[in-house]
Amino acid sequence: MTDQPTPPEPNASESSGEPHAPFSTRPGMVTPALSTAELGVLTGLELQAERRVPRRQVWSWALWDWATQPFNSVILTFVFTALYLTSDWFLDPAVAALEEGDPVRERGLADLASGLGWAITIAGVLIAVLAPVLGQRADVAGRRKLWLGGATAALVACMAALFFVQGTPSYFVLGVSLIAAGTVFSEIAGVNYNAMLVQVSTPRTVGKVSGLGWGLGYLGGIVALVLVVVATAFDWWGMPTDDGLVFRVIAVGCAVWTVVFAWPVLVFVPEAPPAAGRERVGFLRSYGVLVQDIVRLWRSSRPTFWFLLASAVFRDGLAGVFAFGAVIAAVVFHFTSNEVMIFGIAANLLAGVSTIVAGWFDDRFGPRAVILTSLAGLVGAGLVVFFLHDAGTGPFWVFGLVLTLFVGPAQAASRSFLARVTPAGRESEIFGLYATTGRAASFLSPLLWSSFIALFGATYWGILGIVLVLLAGLVLMLFVRVPQRAADATAV
Repeated sequence: MTDQPTPPEPNASESSGEPHAPFSTRPGMVTPALSTAELGVLTGLELQAERRVPRRQVWSWALWDWATQPFNSVILTFVFTALYLTSDWFLDPAVAALEEGDPVRERGLADLASGLGWAITIAGVLIAVLAPVLGQRADVAGRRKLWLGGATAALVACMAALFFVQGTPSYFVLGVSLIAAGTVFSEIAGVNYNAMLVQVSTPRTVGKVSGLGWGLGYLGGIVALVLVVVATAFDWWGMPTDDGLVFRVIAVGCAVWTVVFAWPVLVFVPEAPPAAGRERVGFLRSYGVLVQDIVRLWRSSRPTFWFLLASAVFRDGLAGVFAFGAVIAAVVFHFTSNEVMIFGIAANLLAGVSTIVAGWFDDRFGPRAVILTSLAGLVGAGLVVFFLHDAGTGPFWVFGLVLTLFVGPAQAASRSFLARVTPAGRESEIFGLYATTGRAASFLSPLLWSSFIALFGATYWGILGIVLVLLAGLVLMLFVRVPQRAADATAV
């Protein structure tokens, strides 16, 4: 792609005299001399180099992470699917009445978990196929906010509709279908949200802004989970519990939460202009354009191409840490249910705070350094957890929480890295590819986790499987070269 987009015109909010965030560039700062040999085209962040970003825009953008986190933490991970949708509620009453451990009952629960897994798998395929093309079309039309708003509204609708999923077997298909649809809408919204990072940051602040958003997401998940725990402690103030009403109300609460906190990004963050020099084409032809763009990406933005591959591997390792962390705590280190919940809250709290703090290191030393340090820390802590698996709960309380310290910074720095090397006007498309490559590698951690346990006959061996995925991502990341001009932007 040879056309270089022109910087967007200043909007009213930028000249309104509104106080600026500490993320703003210093007055009088000039863009360093750039060589187009590194990337071939200017990045969106470079076009922002001399812009001062209002504080309101930064926080409005970051709040979207906070707004949508309950879907991931409350609905997908800890409460709705784990305690309701794959529980006795959706078994045949005769099967549900059997004692725990009965093979027929256990098989029924396994079928529910499998059904949920298949629904999520279908959602993953749809995301992989649709994300980059929908992102490309949002770039060309200059409609990131439209796609973000529409997908967020659809996510809210899916969460609210879970209220109608009564606790009987006949409603199971509706439940998993709404979960799968919500997953697709959440990811499509996230593609455009991530692309908007370049609209609320500069080359010198992108790390802090990305870390702020990701950190607020972790903290929002904690607050939502604490609210659920508090409500449970008060026995839901006498609310009837038949037909799973409590869980259905929780889902509606998550939908309301998203509405309350998601709207500022749509109101206060300006829309990106249409990508310059790019033709609008039909939906099917967009796939042909996507192939051409990937070839062009290889030729003109090689670091972006290699980073997409490397990050796909280590991001799956990061996902494995949280996906199997509760299992490791309960099965390997024999945590009680309350200890698992307390550990989960502490883990998200530490992840949120460390991610916000790591944003400053990102802007000072560069996202690659933060990613490599985080991955090295994860590998080291993971090995300690593996070798001390029979030393009581203490090692996991310490080194399990150390693991969570590094997950958030690696995730936020990955978003920052991609924003730094993506050609201007292609952010949504590239973040769509980011989602696609992540889905393509999402089998690695589950595969090695399961294979190591099956091979050696003990759950703690699964820890080593996750560590190997993280180590592979670390090695691949060592070969990802940062363009010199992107590295210059982090220098003080």
